[in-house]
Amino acid sequence: MLDQRLVRDNPHLIAQELGRRGMEVDLTDLQSIAQQQKALEEQRSSLQADGNRIGKQVGQLIKEGADPKSSEISELRQQGNAIKHNVATVEEQEKEISARLREQLLSFPNLPSPDCPDGRDENDNQERRRWGEPRKEENLEEHWQIAERLGLFDTERSVKIAQSRFVTLMGQGARLERALINFMLDLHTAKGYQEVMPPVLVNTASLTGSGQLPKFAEESFRCAQDDLWLTPTAEVPVTSLHRNEIIAADQLPLRYAAYSPCFRREAGSYGRDTRGLIRLHQFNKVELYWFAHPDHSETALDQITADAEAVLQALELPYRVLELCTGDLGFSACRTYDLEVWLPGAGTYREISSCSVCGDFQARRSAIRTKDGKNTRLLHTLNGSGLAVGRTMAAVLENGQQPDGSVRIPKALVNYFGGDQLKPE
Repeated sequence: MLDQRLVRDNPHLIAQELGRRGMEVDLTDLQSIAQQQKALEEQRSSLQADGNRIGKQVGQLIKEGADPKSSEISELRQQGNAIKHNVATVEEQEKEISARLREQLLSFPNLPSPDCPDGRDENDNQERRRWGEPRKEENLEEHWQIAERLGLFDTERSVKIAQSRFVTLMGQGARLERALINFMLDLHTAKGYQEVMPPVLVNTASLTGSGQLPKFAEESFRCAQDDLWLTPTAEVPVTSLHRNEIIAADQLPLRYAAYSPCFRREAGSYGRDTRGLIRLHQFNKVELYWFAHPDHSETALDQITADAEAVLQALELPYRVLELCTGDLGFSACRTYDLEVWLPGAGTYREISSCSVCGDFQARRSAIRTKDGKNTRLLHTLNGSGLAVGRTMAAVLENGQQPDGSVRIPKALVNYFGGDQLKPE
């Protein structure tokens, strides 16, 4: 969430930075609300100071021998009661206008980092580096063709169970998914991440705190009779692990590796990636998440990206790293690196991880602070897929396909899978 002080004192900067995202905004009304909120806050503080002064005056007079029932004491107490009434009135006004201000602020995305390259859309993203040699051969199968041939998943029966864009993994497919999850978690915990398996159902406050609400309500599945939603990513519950907390600076960074099923409506994507594992309503993901000191978050972005890359390198999967331009940033991010894995069957790179620093945007929405000595500040949060498991399986299938129809399992995964190849059972 944007800093309301910035809205009040420098709305032109906000308009300028949101303009880098391709947004045209007029913050005149919002600035007025922020100024009213500040004025009410100052009025309340002044009244409370007056009330405290009168209370002390009454106490002092009685201490000096004044009759508690005297007209002087009674008049002071009447003044004190009037002030209390005024304070309650101002507090109610302040509460109402603060709620209006917060509601409007929640709809604005994060401001881009000064280091984020300017651009209009994904066509302006900048490639930073590549790893591995992309496999380019004729007549290679796409992952869904390999999976259907080897019986790794069943989509038709999944429609009967749920609806389209769900998949039931079968036999070797289910075993490969489980192997990938365990491999990723072991790799990250060996680097010092704490493993987390959070609730799959999250409340509205959690989705709001991480930035999914109110913007992406249509993208999420909601339980009709409860204040609960199916989590779109483990980023949501992990953000709220420390909601409304103060974390000592010497404990930072806190680094979590969280496995969870993820659920997304994929609104607006119908007709795209209708076959296979790329765009499902339910998928598994291992999420990396950092709570970092504000002075170290840019360095942390490089590290969390490297930790996600380490999975691809261990699995021998060629990829490239793109830095997203301002016009393609996610809602909560101020700077992002996307990892795109090479899919030789499809003959293209596809996103498999998005590593972002969010600055204090989520921390402000979730009231997560750090304290160093006497100074209390909002900390910074970072997140990155480490990795999206279904897309990783797709990459393993396409990159490991062999002329005899089998699929070679990467060496790092052999012990987890219990074999070095996939073949017809």
